[in-house]
Amino acid sequence: MLRGPVEPGSEAQIDYGRLGGWIDPATGMRHVVQAFVMVLACSRMMFVRPVLRMDQISWCAAHVAAFEFFSGAPARLVPDNLKTGVDRPDLYDPRINRSYAELATHYGVLADPARAFKPKDKPRVERAMPYVRDSFWRGRTFDSPQQMADAAVVWCMEVAGARSHRGLDGATPLSVFTAVEQPALKPLPRNEFVLTSWSTGKVGPDVHVKVGRALYSVPWRLIGQHIDARTAGTTVQILHQGKVVATHPVLPAGRATDYEHYPPEKIAFQMRTPTWCRQQAAEIGPATAAVVDQLMELNAIHRLRSAQGIIGLAGRAGVGPASLEAACDRAWQVGDPSYRTIKGILAAGAETPPPVDDLAAAAVPAFLRGPDELLA
Repeated sequence: MLRGPVEPGSEAQIDYGRLGGWIDPATGMRHVVQAFVMVLACSRMMFVRPVLRMDQISWCAAHVAAFEFFSGAPARLVPDNLKTGVDRPDLYDPRINRSYAELATHYGVLADPARAFKPKDKPRVERAMPYVRDSFWRGRTFDSPQQMADAAVVWCMEVAGARSHRGLDGATPLSVFTAVEQPALKPLPRNEFVLTSWSTGKVGPDVHVKVGRALYSVPWRLIGQHIDARTAGTTVQILHQGKVVATHPVLPAGRATDYEHYPPEKIAFQMRTPTWCRQQAAEIGPATAAVVDQLMELNAIHRLRSAQGIIGLAGRAGVGPASLEAACDRAWQVGDPSYRTIKGILAAGAETPPPVDDLAAAAVPAFLRGPDELLA
């Protein structure tokens, strides 16, 4: 714990504190609002950002907003041991979260977490939490998170920054900040920091890995391997052993697939091109091949789905390649070899007509003999 004066621009102490409940007027949903608080240890100038989520993006975004508010960055950051900032607390060798480490590198600052369960390592921010809750939050109403954030900035300047502080011998944090601390802060980089989030996952048998709520494909050779996923802006990068192996646009949900990630023998099956349809139809039988060839003869792309549907009928319960071939042959006989007709034939079980011998026997009238001829 630092005792006595602190060099200007040398340190900022950071923590989250619970403000209270808030009901969103637009949705009627109740949220718990937390306050991200950063206090410069020398001047006691503070930055407050109310947040509804405490994930990596919110954590890093609050830091970026704080540095912009101060128009500079302190040399050392002393956060609490939150997972959004610290993966593994340790007195001598803490492991910093990768997103947080990228932020620290971008701004040229040192992330030096406080010891676990040692609030006295960051007393400036710990003591500020009740003050933020009582002075800024209590008794106020807000219409939106953005209104909260804007109001917090005004409060930091006009209320928290203008108060007489006992630790500064009665001076105000804003006056000390303006006079000695702001000039000592590190200047902000010219290029903007891109907010990132990291996650890990295991590649499934379908060559996809889950990142957030979406699935993204990776090269098939990595099936069963653990990978890292870096989400930055609108892009997701998949890394294995530090090397980028796949890049996809961010999806809110669903599946992003690069068919080149499949083994060569699976690419055609997954893409189901006209060539694949013809090959599969030829393996089923000549009648099926004739139906697919007719579909592919004109406007192959527009009629590709029909061809895929016909071939897919062979995989349904109770329908095999032989049944599909018979249904296609029957469709030719009735003069309508379309997906709808073939599906209807299979549904009615009419793909195989009655044997010819049975039809002939049924058409011959019965010849009945009397008892005289029978006895004779």
